[in-house]
Amino acid sequence: MIGNRILAARECLKRLDADLLLVLNLSNIRYLAGFTGSEGLLLLSPEDGWFLTDSRYTSQAGAEVTGAKVIEFSNRMDTLVELLQQSGATRVAFEAGSTTVAFYQELCARTPEIEYLSADTEMVGLRTVKDAGELEILERVAAIASEALLETVARLKPGMTESEVAWMLEVAMRERGAEGKSFDFIVASGERGALPHGRASEKKLVAGELVTIDYGAIYRGYCSDETVTVCLGQPDAKQREVYETVLSAQRAALDAVHPGMSFRDLDAKARDYIGAKGFGEYFGHGLGHGVGIDIHEHPTASPRSKHVIQEGMVFTIEPGIYIPGWGGVRIEDTVVVGQNGCRPITRVPKELMIL
Repeated sequence: MIGNRILAARECLKRLDADLLLVLNLSNIRYLAGFTGSEGLLLLSPEDGWFLTDSRYTSQAGAEVTGAKVIEFSNRMDTLVELLQQSGATRVAFEAGSTTVAFYQELCARTPEIEYLSADTEMVGLRTVKDAGELEILERVAAIASEALLETVARLKPGMTESEVAWMLEVAMRERGAEGKSFDFIVASGERGALPHGRASEKKLVAGELVTIDYGAIYRGYCSDETVTVCLGQPDAKQREVYETVLSAQRAALDAVHPGMSFRDLDAKARDYIGAKGFGEYFGHGLGHGVGIDIHEHPTASPRSKHVIQEGMVFTIEPGIYIPGWGGVRIEDTVVVGQNGCRPITRVPKELMIL
């Protein structure tokens, strides 16, 4: 798999008419070369590759890195500049979005003979469609997280704090083999459900409230993402109405997915339904985002998206309604696109759970 990915990166070099590709984003380095540490950079030519890291990671890189010679540095910039000058390169593509201004300015000042050009668009495209190995891991991490959530919600009761719920969920994921959590969990109960990113607080759960839980695990470096909203006791008429509106909107989007469809049109499937039910002003965020090594990846589904759905993409579908002073509902699955549609890889049933 790694070899094929490096070949794809070298195709980027050809399209950009560059001599070298400088990779600084650690997620892209992991994807291309297999390195899982926190310090390093990757340099690729049409024929060769070099991975630069410090003494903390030399042995680890020797065991993990594929497709590049490992070089230990004591000064990152000095070693990079020396390698660039030795290569004779005149055009170097790099990840402008992953580079600090200070790093870029120093690099330009020390290598004035080199023209630097952005490879951001090309690099984003590399990880958009998942390969078979990635899909296998993504299926497993989604299963770990979903199983942990079902165990956790069975233990929910009034009087628990949102933070206690988040901790129980994290422990349950780790007990199933998760390396950690893919982001700080959102546990938002009652009126706090109106906060799309209402991270778990010391608020206590109260009978009759809706509780939204947005959570994910990490397994073998890949993330999961799923959201459920449950009710602590019998829901009232408005809670049912809002929940069923979000669920129907999500199902409409799930049913609509197919290769060749624009993400803008997919977003509209859910957004228009919610608007027709009178809740349009309460759905402010995009419908979804890609998931993989990072919890938020290309592509995005929103009214501004310019991307098109492709077979093998993995992304979330997560409509929501957030009403200030009342609360909210979000329902989210992560899906993988097939030839004719999509299927969820997250596994918690999305009918309203009444606890």
